[in-house]
Amino acid sequence: MSNRIGAVIMAVVLALYIVFVAQRGVIMLSTGDPIAIAMGVALLALPLIGAWALWREVQFGRHSQRLGNVLEAEGALPQEDVATYPSGRPRKEAGDELFPRYRAEVEANPDDWRAWYRLGLVYDAAGDRTRARQAIRKAIAIEKHATA
Repeated sequence: MSNRIGAVIMAVVLALYIVFVAQRGVIMLSTGDPIAIAMGVALLALPLIGAWALWREVQFGRHSQRLGNVLEAEGALPQEDVATYPSGRPRKEAGDELFPRYRAEVEANPDDWRAWYRLGLVYDAAGDRTRARQAIRKAIAIEKHATA
């Protein structure tokens, strides 16, 4: 729950930043100076990109949480405990030990979103956030396609 609160706070702060930057962009557009107008256009483009990125991250969080809830209700989440450092961060070698089993599951069932989601959780436990997000994005895409 604290992760969700942190994400909401960061989203609100980013939204405020986007509003302030857009406001400065409008002010610069109204000056009539060509350089200020160019900067104003850039300042209006950046908030649009920021808003798009924020929207994508919120959607990713919502979809991954929904799929995680489905797997939890089915009792299909990985049950292995991963050793952690005193800080709570998972030990990479502990996650690496689990990887072959879940990778084999994905290779055997490449169209199973559950297998991809579990693989994403194992990547995360191994400290590989990039691959974890890719695997969970793949799970989301497969599940969306299956329900469409």
